[in-house]
Amino acid sequence: MRFFWALFWTFLLAAMLTYVVGSMSGIAFNLTTAGILTVVAVIVILLISVVLPEDSKSDHAAH
Repeated sequence: MRFFWALFWTFLLAAMLTYVVGSMSGIAFNLTTAGILTVVAVIVILLISVVLPEDSKSDHAAH
């Protein structure tokens, strides 16, 4: 489920980014570019979540 939501929101944000940048550049919207950007971004996001260590319980004093 985590993969689905990451893919869903990344696609929406990538499509929005592709539309805005393309519109500012005078280029027509291309859904293929948004799809490629989505796949690359999701891979990077999931790799970062695998590489980063999980937050272990530390012995911080309660305040």
